[in-house]
Amino acid sequence: MIEVEVHRQLHAFLKDQGSHSWPHHLTIARLVARAFRLRRNALIQISASAQQQGLHRLSYLAPLMLWREAVILVAPIAAQQQLLRAEMPHLNEWMQIQKPILAADHWPGHGFKGVLLLTPEVWLHDYLTQQYQFPANIPTLIDDADQLEAWTRQQLTFSLHPQAWEQLTWCYPQLIEQIRETRIKLTRAIFQHPDNPYSYTLIEPQERTILSQLHQAVLALDITLSPPIWQRFWQLYNADHQLLWSEINRQQGSFVLHCAPIEVNQALQGLWSRQPVALMGSGFDIEPEAKLFRQQMGLGDMTCVQFAANPDTEAVQLYLPDGLPMPNTPSFQGRLVQQLHLLLMASARTNEPTVIIIEDTPMQRQVATLMASEFGSRVQVETTDLDPDSILITGWEFWLQTQARLPQPKLLVIATLPIPSLEDPRVAGRVAYYKKHRLDWFRLYLLPTALRTLQHAIAPLRRCQGVVALLDNRILHRSYGPQILTAMSPYARINYVDDSLFHTPSASPLKQH
Repeated sequence: MIEVEVHRQLHAFLKDQGSHSWPHHLTIARLVARAFRLRRNALIQISASAQQQGLHRLSYLAPLMLWREAVILVAPIAAQQQLLRAEMPHLNEWMQIQKPILAADHWPGHGFKGVLLLTPEVWLHDYLTQQYQFPANIPTLIDDADQLEAWTRQQLTFSLHPQAWEQLTWCYPQLIEQIRETRIKLTRAIFQHPDNPYSYTLIEPQERTILSQLHQAVLALDITLSPPIWQRFWQLYNADHQLLWSEINRQQGSFVLHCAPIEVNQALQGLWSRQPVALMGSGFDIEPEAKLFRQQMGLGDMTCVQFAANPDTEAVQLYLPDGLPMPNTPSFQGRLVQQLHLLLMASARTNEPTVIIIEDTPMQRQVATLMASEFGSRVQVETTDLDPDSILITGWEFWLQTQARLPQPKLLVIATLPIPSLEDPRVAGRVAYYKKHRLDWFRLYLLPTALRTLQHAIAPLRRCQGVVALLDNRILHRSYGPQILTAMSPYARINYVDDSLFHTPSASPLKQH
């Protein structure tokens, strides 16, 4: 069987290379090979730290290379480049199987029996637009599959940029005045919405009425004359399951309309029966069976296996003080600053960066100003140009997008949990949809998003068993607190702060989880 061959060859390769950096290679390799042989989909969940370091890639490369027919690997460009530059040619040469490896955006043609590397965008676009240029029944592995919802929603998002209005006037010269008047009315209505840090606003009934009047005028002529993107927009903009919002540029006096599905499971449901698929990633779900993730992706019954972070080498030290004010109270910022001062003084001699995550923009600025008055130019706000002892103050998005390019911190301070804010109109729109359909919007949307964000945010600290300070007391006093702590496992809970945390390799934790 293919599992036996994969195990034998990978075990010999690891022994030859002297590689013992990750204990799950052989188990995962057999799981992937078995999924392909039995044509049974599999979901393999690993720790965010292993995923960020790419430790898992060798596990799936062995069955891909040893599979005797064509296979597809779906992976982001950055992962593809690393694979093509190092792991794939090295493994191919060692195994002496000379399997063709091709990164492309199309099917190579009849007779191809190699490994085809596709970006998520190319792979999803082919299915969602029903082109089906990639044959069915080709075993497929998806790397970083925890991003699947975001990739799919991006593919299904339709956007009307300012030039789209000009294209519409070219198609309907008899409606030029009405199109211009519609655009003026929409601009006026959209710009009356209060400004917010996100520069987005939901399209309200007033704006929908303005759009509907134009839609009726187009229907009265011939809607098939509309540009394709407008035809698609007309099909979707009023649907209950679609979220419609505008992106506002107040300086230019312009806006972009966006339309995207609130849930993507219906769009993906038919995809999973086209080929055997193995999905690998982190943060799918805190439950091994990943029921919520599978429901959200339209995935049915499948083999689900979860590989947790190693408690001996990847446990963070979690400072979780009790008695702090709740984040939405007036006294929170003052106590936050006190805690920051305590932590920064304790870690002063580490000569390693400190990262402080504060999502609230006004609070972020105020805290940065206060910290700069004491710590001077060490304090930086959302920049990648850091000195070894820098104090980086950032929001969640910047930290998640740039952490791979930044020096590894020894201390990560989290001011508040990464629960999506209802001040973001896109979040508010999704929550309103769940409420309308009497669904548990917190446990279906806000909480899973927060758990995934936390897991990815603290992953760099696992490599050095660094200190994570979580200063949001909701984790101790809300019913969802245990789920958050489970997502952060393994950790050693501490309730003290002194310089031994940052200078002693094996600090004495109170309790390990």
